Amino acid sequence: MFRNYLKTAWRSLLKNRFYSLLNISGLTVGLAVGMLILLWVQNEMSYDRFHAKASNIYSLQNMVGTGTSRQIWTVTTAPIAEMAKKELPEVKDMVRLTGNGWYSQFTYKDKVFQATNCSFTDPSYFTVFDFKLLKGQQSTVFADPHSIVMSAGTAKKYFGDEDPIGKVIKADDPNQTPFTVTGVMMDYPENSTIKNDLLLPMSLRAQLGYANNKEGRTIYNDFIQFNYTTFLLLRDNVNLGKLSTQLRNIHLRNKADDTDIEYLLNPISKLHLYRADGSDGGIDTVRLFGIIALLILVIACINYVNLSTARSMLRAREVSMRKIVGAARMQLFIQFVAETTLLFLFATVFAVVLMYLLLPGFNYISGQTLAMHFNNYHMWLVIGCTVCGTVAASSIYPAILLSSFEPLKALKGKISARIGDVLFRKILVVTQFAVSVILITGTFIISKQLAYIHNKQLGFDKTNVFALYMRGMNQHYDAVKADLLKQPGVLDVTRAMDNVVDLNNQTGDNAWDGKGPTETMMMYPLAIDHNFIPFFNMQLLEGKNFSGTPGDSTHFILNETAVRNAGIKSPIGKRFRLWKTEGTIIGVVKDFHFASLKEKIEPSIFFYSPSSASFLYVKTNGTGATAAIAAVEQQWKQYNAKYPFQYAFLDETFNKLYSNEQRTGSLFQVFAGIAILISCLGLFGLAAYTAQVRTREIGVRKVLGATVTMIVQLLVKDFIQLVLLAIVIATPVAWYIMHNWLHHFAYQTNISWVVFLISGAIAVFIAIATIGFQSVKAALANPARSLKTGE
Repeated sequence: MFRNYLKTAWRSLLKNRFYSLLNISGLTVGLAVGMLILLWVQNEMSYDRFHAKASNIYSLQNMVGTGTSRQIWTVTTAPIAEMAKKELPEVKDMVRLTGNGWYSQFTYKDKVFQATNCSFTDPSYFTVFDFKLLKGQQSTVFADPHSIVMSAGTAKKYFGDEDPIGKVIKADDPNQTPFTVTGVMMDYPENSTIKNDLLLPMSLRAQLGYANNKEGRTIYNDFIQFNYTTFLLLRDNVNLGKLSTQLRNIHLRNKADDTDIEYLLNPISKLHLYRADGSDGGIDTVRLFGIIALLILVIACINYVNLSTARSMLRAREVSMRKIVGAARMQLFIQFVAETTLLFLFATVFAVVLMYLLLPGFNYISGQTLAMHFNNYHMWLVIGCTVCGTVAASSIYPAILLSSFEPLKALKGKISARIGDVLFRKILVVTQFAVSVILITGTFIISKQLAYIHNKQLGFDKTNVFALYMRGMNQHYDAVKADLLKQPGVLDVTRAMDNVVDLNNQTGDNAWDGKGPTETMMMYPLAIDHNFIPFFNMQLLEGKNFSGTPGDSTHFILNETAVRNAGIKSPIGKRFRLWKTEGTIIGVVKDFHFASLKEKIEPSIFFYSPSSASFLYVKTNGTGATAAIAAVEQQWKQYNAKYPFQYAFLDETFNKLYSNEQRTGSLFQVFAGIAILISCLGLFGLAAYTAQVRTREIGVRKVLGATVTMIVQLLVKDFIQLVLLAIVIATPVAWYIMHNWLHHFAYQTNISWVVFLISGAIAVFIAIATIGFQSVKAALANPARSLKTGE
């Protein structure tokens, strides 16, 4: 019986080759793109879930500041984790990670490697997490402070096929500190937020970080430095709110003046997509694209349903004859489901091949590193669920429709009225084009926001400015600057402590007259040279700039937000303390954007400390940029010969802040195009159906004098009404979706009605172009033949 179903289905597909090809094409594209997006969604949702103890591992984070300065820090102090493990029974173990600021590269024989992704950590790194050691013992890998553990890929680069265990590499510090390789760990999974190619023992960090400390601070009691990414392994069923309070009490017991401090616990399984307070950290984007994937699959299903039902008229007599000779309705239902399943089988095979071909381009646009591993059950689970769901959604309605014909009415040609009731198919077309309009609108608004970002005045001029970390050049800055200013392409040179496009350092250790006893203002401090403000064409609203004299070491320049948040009236000459330096405010600079426009402008402060300003800025005249870069590289080779020369234009650094949004915009363009393509196939099918059932009507109208233009207008009018209805439905939905997306930006463009007008016009144009062929074909048909045969 089943074999007969398949044979009949195969014959039906061959008989209607053109429509079978349209069906397979639409389903192939829809399935391939839908499954690619769902694979990406599944990969995003799987981050850090591979750890066996993932349900009990939490990232420890801090909420700091008061009022408008309230914010989350993803790093904590060093001692809180160890104290929690010792004092709180809820905490089974802990792991800390902190960056390496002492060694920038290592050498082995004649090989030199940059110390990228190098961190200090605790021995429990290999017991709390499931990062497998391929070589070495968990209990001894960090037995010596000068031990080092490498990932397998890094070890391969260092030592090739040699056994790395016991090999000695040397750091680039003045003592050329030797490190012995004591472990090699498996390369990190792609879906891990924790990735360190080189690991050094925390015991060494304890020595280096406090070697010259004269205040008695150690890694065991320092509640001032927030430099540690901290994870706690908790017991089952821990009350997180109670634990957070206990951690805060430990902190206040050791540093009572941190009254603004709170502790937050973020499950490691949510670390990739959520912030510690539960707010969006990427989950909204994942949800959005998950919905888009489902909508594309729905459009593909709608396309199949429309094309199938559009041809149902031609099969009415076939179905009736089958019923007359004894076929039961259930048998017919199964027959048509089998046809759909066979067609989906071909589409699925082609879709998997198309996925494989599209994957490099998808990875390039999305910034992902997805791979199709055919032994990965997650991939087959996504494919299997997607295909089964779409087969079920696509087959039921056509099978019910085709198996429900009444034999006598069908043979007498009296079923046209019932089949002519195309309300359901019209709803499907409206749905298709509504989705397409939403995606088109989203593309325009994302592009408009990105254009707004790039054109917005930032409060400083970054045009033709490139920057680099100076290293040894900093000690010879005056000579370097003098030489560079002689170059014809160099307009000016300055220096600062950090990259002005994306400041990272924060502090709440400050005071001013009128500050409340429990008030904390988090601010971004930046050490600058005296010509930094004029270099970037920043605007001083009050007071004066630094003069470059030693007296400036006790002078401060605040931005508008800092003055406003502190509530300082007439700030010039008022007292201000930053860390341990007591000084006065000599100027107020107009607010400038030193972070992504997703963030509102925060308080910032300039202080004069040339020795701390190790970031070099060079302004060129544009045409002489190449010569200016070459001149800087020459200086680099003179003072930093053993380090690679690296620089970046501020425009490039600024653009990287919005790489996710740029990728989202590109993906929206692709998805909109695919949705429109599949929707057009569905519309083409419905146009073919309409022309088919109205053949005699068109013939009569032509005999009575209707022109080709009149016939085309008659057929097009109904479809345009559907598209206009889709636009009306899609407009508020698109506005709501994109309004929420824009809320991720503190500074955003407006959503203009023109965007919806253009999107709608594009949809109408595409619809007219799609149905025009069928309409003209029907209008040009011979009326005598149409009235005689109905074809």
